[in-house]
Amino acid sequence: MQTPAALSPTLPSDVDVAIRVRGLETGFGAQTIHKDLDLDVRRGEIIGLVGGSGTGKSVLLRCIIGLETPRAGTIEVLGRDAATLDAVEGRALRRRWGVLFQEGALFSALTVAENIEVPMREFLDLPLDLMDEFAKLKVRMVGLPEEAACKFPSELSGGMRKRAALARALALDPLVLFLDEPTAGLDPIAAAAFDDLVRVLRDTLDLTVFLITHDLDTLHATCDRVAVLSDGLVIACGTIEALREFDHPWVQEYFSGPRGRAAVRSQRKPPAQPTPQPSKTEFA
Repeated sequence: MQTPAALSPTLPSDVDVAIRVRGLETGFGAQTIHKDLDLDVRRGEIIGLVGGSGTGKSVLLRCIIGLETPRAGTIEVLGRDAATLDAVEGRALRRRWGVLFQEGALFSALTVAENIEVPMREFLDLPLDLMDEFAKLKVRMVGLPEEAACKFPSELSGGMRKRAALARALALDPLVLFLDEPTAGLDPIAAAAFDDLVRVLRDTLDLTVFLITHDLDTLHATCDRVAVLSDGLVIACGTIEALREFDHPWVQEYFSGPRGRAAVRSQRKPPAQPTPQPSKTEFA
């Protein structure tokens, strides 16, 4: 199927690109997951990645951040191909991104502050009291009350744990932020609040955000473009409005089916007036 130019997964050469993937092939044993996959992510955008179960969304993310080794192809992040870098250069590149994994992946035996300090201890040489202050700053940055810093993950609600994991992803002031199913398991109010936070952080910190999600409301609320994985490729990448016109069965069902139409309607609803201010304990 021919992909329209407006939905090409690659961008013109004069565009400032944060992530460039070319000819990627991945797989496990006899199974091939991706084959000749191309994708560009523009600096400063929030790009969503969607696809059916088993299409390799998380595998693609893990290849980009170096947790999986592809069979073939190249991946550049911030203009550097990690596969060509020595240990020192690779370490410096890894400092420039942060990752929020599925379910948050916080260390249960550590407090929120100690979780946030894990990447600081790995990459920085800072006094403990300074790390503690930075951890408190990150806690406030993601909208958590400062007293959450001394709590363990088990003492937090689901929404608060996601925010704590986001604070850890922001610990080293990254340029690129990877989010894997960030609103999964959250109620609609907490999910909408998290979506708002992601956009505010992108705008405030000038982040590039690579977001995997099945949540149509999140796609509409946060993403500048959406990339669609199918048959081992990114078959299309563009705005949701453009994707709704793309003649592909899965894309049509996903974006124009009942849930897709409901997501469009929910985005068109005017905000209630006045908007209540969230309390410190609201992110349940």
